[in-house]
Amino acid sequence: MRDQAESSTVDAQTLPLAGIRVIEFSHMVMGPSCGMILADLGAEVIKVEPRGAGDKTRYLPGSGSGLFPAFNRNKRSVQLDIAEAADRDVALSLIDSADVLLENFRVGKMESMGYGYDELAQRNPRLIYCSLKGFLAGPYGQRTALDEVVQMLGGLAYMTGPPGQPLRAGASVNDIMGGMFGVIGVLSALRVRERTGEGQVINSALFENNAFLVGTHMAQAQLSGEPLRPMPTRRATWAVYDIFRDKHDDQIFVAAVSDGQWHDLCDEFDLRHLSGDPELETNQGRVDQRDRIHTQLQAALSRLDLAEIEEKCTRRGLPVAPVNTPADLTTDAHLVASGALASTGLPSGDQVDVPLLPLTFGGRRLGLRSDVPRPGEHNIRYRDGPPDAAEQTEPIDSDTDVGESKTQSQ
Repeated sequence: MRDQAESSTVDAQTLPLAGIRVIEFSHMVMGPSCGMILADLGAEVIKVEPRGAGDKTRYLPGSGSGLFPAFNRNKRSVQLDIAEAADRDVALSLIDSADVLLENFRVGKMESMGYGYDELAQRNPRLIYCSLKGFLAGPYGQRTALDEVVQMLGGLAYMTGPPGQPLRAGASVNDIMGGMFGVIGVLSALRVRERTGEGQVINSALFENNAFLVGTHMAQAQLSGEPLRPMPTRRATWAVYDIFRDKHDDQIFVAAVSDGQWHDLCDEFDLRHLSGDPELETNQGRVDQRDRIHTQLQAALSRLDLAEIEEKCTRRGLPVAPVNTPADLTTDAHLVASGALASTGLPSGDQVDVPLLPLTFGGRRLGLRSDVPRPGEHNIRYRDGPPDAAEQTEPIDSDTDVGESKTQSQ
């Protein structure tokens, strides 16, 4: 086991979910992201993978190659063919010892294999069963869903792309958000269990997550009575709230969202004649003459480079940001200095820098405790060890059965 020494992070024994055991039957993004958050919070998360090569998500090419590294740190891996009788007793033993079961298989799959909530709750009444699907119960309940499916169905793609060109968001927003809502449900159910002693079923779904994301647009449409415009052509709320170019033609976002910021912007970039223009005194007046303002502001910014624009805006408290790529974030000064990235080891021997949870507890990060596991890295402890091995509930700091020494990746 490649466990990690921690630096400036919360002690494992004091993590919020220390002592909680989660059995994860999941793949792709929604389930693994939920499991990873629970693991980062201190739960012992045992990821159940098929025998052989393990979770197929490990081997996705192209844009899918980052999925497994991003969402499977701090977990244990055991390999079981849960549909086969030979592995059923081990699977049930793990579930009997668990506080939480997490799954994101297609509707009815777990039940067809004998792992539905009703059956498992008879064995383990305290079990919290978190089921992550494409849709909650309703007319769409049996449909197959992907993040793209619900973004199209739920209006997010319409709002993201230019008119007539619906565009998928640049990240798996519904999958990840679905995992987050799953965590919220699990934490709430754990609190209820403290009072009642009983578990329950928690459901989260992609489509409903998407509806939550576009809720402001839904409200706007009802209040205005007008057709919604995609974000690239939306009616402006502020005159300066857009992407501009510097003298090297590099892009930078600049905004002024209050009267004070408007005057500071004009003062900083030698546009005082605009600040004193009575037609531009109010926000609505500025919005009405947005094109005139943009032309003059762009001319001023074209004389400066990105660093100069960023320094001037930051000095005056104006919203500003260069247009970065995700690759730029691995060397971002703020993320690096604040300890927001974890250099995570992969079974291949590679290292990737991925974000930790955007939380601190008492000023300390929830850190990397173990790298992404190999397929079945913990089979000895949970599957092939003594009969009572799976019942062990105390936190595990190293897996000496595997015979590997600790390594330091940071």
